[in-house]
Amino acid sequence: MKFTLPKIGTAPFCPPEVAGTIVVDPTAPLFKRILRFAGPGLLISIGYMDPGNWATAIEAGSRYGYNLLFVVLLASLAGMAVQCLCSRLGIATGRDLAQLCRQRYSTRTARTQWLLAEVSIIATDLAEVLGCALAFHLLLGVSLTTGIVITAFDTLLILALQNRGFRRLEAIMLVLVGTIGLCFFVELLLIKPYWPDVARGFTPSLAAIGEAAPLYLAIGILGATVMPHNLYLHTSIVQTRLVGQDEASRRDAIKLARIDTIGSLALALLVNAAILILAAAAFHGTGHTEVVELQDAYHLLDPLVGGALASVLFGVALLASGQSSTFTGTIAGQVIMEGYLNLRLPCWQRRLITRGLALVPAFVGVWLMGDGAVGQLLVLSQVVLSLQLPFALYPLIRMTSDPQLMGVFVNRWPTRILVWSLFAIISGANAWLIAQLVV
Repeated sequence: MKFTLPKIGTAPFCPPEVAGTIVVDPTAPLFKRILRFAGPGLLISIGYMDPGNWATAIEAGSRYGYNLLFVVLLASLAGMAVQCLCSRLGIATGRDLAQLCRQRYSTRTARTQWLLAEVSIIATDLAEVLGCALAFHLLLGVSLTTGIVITAFDTLLILALQNRGFRRLEAIMLVLVGTIGLCFFVELLLIKPYWPDVARGFTPSLAAIGEAAPLYLAIGILGATVMPHNLYLHTSIVQTRLVGQDEASRRDAIKLARIDTIGSLALALLVNAAILILAAAAFHGTGHTEVVELQDAYHLLDPLVGGALASVLFGVALLASGQSSTFTGTIAGQVIMEGYLNLRLPCWQRRLITRGLALVPAFVGVWLMGDGAVGQLLVLSQVVLSLQLPFALYPLIRMTSDPQLMGVFVNRWPTRILVWSLFAIISGANAWLIAQLVV
């Protein structure tokens, strides 16, 4: 069977505002090509530092100090490997993962995958709702339920920005990510962690996750890092870069996408590690080992650090995290719905559906469990994402390992061994967690 390279950006259901909008000149110097290709990895990295990551990292640092830092590191490395597969699939086939699943699997299987993907989108948006609502509560003094209501209106912001062009959206995300990073950099300067202990925390230890409680958190960290909807999103938005149609140009595009992905996720790793280090140094190191709620972390930072700056920076970074994740979740929801159902909705309609479904569990959880439910709901949402991850990861690995689909860009044996091992570890950890909770 002869393999023909499809044209990037002409997939039948790829959103027109996404497909092939940024031209990358193959004759330009490497540095300029890297700059032109930079962006999709940044949007993916947003999901690696959303409010769900905050909840798992704050609780992990508070309860176990630096002991689970290695989980953040390994989860981020796994994310780099998986997201590189996504960019390879999108560039080699000119289609995204949702489209390929609909075309290659039976209708029943594809619909089941779609439902699971939608569950992951709702779980993700639940984390954004709770994170932004909590930020409004902390910064403006409004009630948590009022903060949840305010998040319902971020659709207006989506509408205002959706027609501004993809490059401008990437620039806005860069500003938000930079805000998050700057806030945590200043906070670490204020808290002054003991860096030799931090370095030891990056050493892998099975004993550190040998019990159900730390394992639950470790799987939450994994779910908060490698998010199912990001797999679908990355395979689509990588096609915003229009490159040559020959094999050499596409191979160069895959290399540039790999640089963009690894660089962006390395930044996300630093942010996630900073959150856990902040919690370990400020709370665990001072005997506050039960700080599992983000609002507790916010209020405790002032007396522990000796000033109001740290808590304000914490609230600002949390708001930036929630808002930036909202954008990528909306785009991912469009990609998933269009790919699986061949159904295209306006951005605002898709936003209303996703946010509406996320608002219900947020309101119910806060109403039944009180303001203290935020941390528990955030961690639970990340565990749900981890449980959904294998259902998106399996077709991604199968397709990128299929020579008839990928041609010369098919995964080589070392890559196959690595990603199938990751799949086995993730699935095994999920099964272990379920068994621990049931027993």
